[in-house]
Amino acid sequence: MEKTACNTQYSRTKPELNCKCFVPTGGQSGDNQERHHRFSQFVRKFARRFKNKLSSSGESTNVSSMNVKPSGTGSAETHPRKRALLCGVTYKNKKYKLKGTVNDVKSMREFLIDRYNYPEECIRVLTEDEKEDIFSPTKKNIQESLKWLVEGSESGDSLVFYFSGHGLRQPDFNDDERDGFDETICPVDFMQEGMILDNEINSTIVWPLKKGVTLHAIVDACHSGTILDLEYIYKPEINDWEDNSAPSKARKSTSGGIAICLSACDDDKMAADTTAFTGKAMAGAMTYLMIETINKDAEVNKDAGITYGHLLERMREMVELFNDKSCLGKFLPTVFYHRKIQHALLSSSERFDVYAKKFQL
Repeated sequence: MEKTACNTQYSRTKPELNCKCFVPTGGQSGDNQERHHRFSQFVRKFARRFKNKLSSSGESTNVSSMNVKPSGTGSAETHPRKRALLCGVTYKNKKYKLKGTVNDVKSMREFLIDRYNYPEECIRVLTEDEKEDIFSPTKKNIQESLKWLVEGSESGDSLVFYFSGHGLRQPDFNDDERDGFDETICPVDFMQEGMILDNEINSTIVWPLKKGVTLHAIVDACHSGTILDLEYIYKPEINDWEDNSAPSKARKSTSGGIAICLSACDDDKMAADTTAFTGKAMAGAMTYLMIETINKDAEVNKDAGITYGHLLERMREMVELFNDKSCLGKFLPTVFYHRKIQHALLSSSERFDVYAKKFQL
């Protein structure tokens, strides 16, 4: 199914919730109109911001390019520089098609431009809606674009890698994964050309980061927890970092810069697309909640900036509310064999105080 961006007001029909993995939906829960109404009020509040941005059909209708001009020219070469790579894969005409990935990319692009002042010409977008072949999210194009993202980066630069699509995992035979599995992202042609492994992503965009360069990866896909293979995983239940270095001592570090990754779920969990927050249009749950939480905080606190710790807390609160059956009644069907929206996971190339460091792209 294919993701699109949101011009919808909240719909009272039950929300659609799809997994970014090859798992079918199904199942329902009992009815309770009062709980339905309470949850719909909550969702409507968070949907207002996007009501003029996504199409009510839930399908992508705007086929104009999101690539303003060829990336790597003009202001992209000034320093300090902001540069972003946004990938949204719908897998059109496939049984495992996604509906919300283009919506996610549109939302992220607008978020980077409006909230963090990224120049349009410094954002490269890969989707199947792009007319030029070089902007299709094929394995080759994603690999080349990952190299473009970090190429020539210098101290003070801020880089963003965003991916919305399917994620999988496969056995690790090199003893560089603590859980015994490599995590992967799936390009549009992964059935023919193969997946892109976390090891490759790490060596391509983490290793080259020089001192003073900051990379954020935001990955809305199944099994995406350690997709960048970073050395530390934040554990909110103990407010501390867990060692994720390779048992084989394989390199996972930067060249002095910092890499931070926000993933949609743990390595063994599944991410979700849903209409619950937007109405009829599909959107990645983590992408939507992250953007909405940061924008809402900016309004309340007059752009003072939210810390990583508070961002995770507020996203978790909304996920818990969504997953709380006592509040949902009939409104939310049981899906994916009783799977729920998962909590986002934070990983980093170095430890830091999550309640002191501001989230800044």
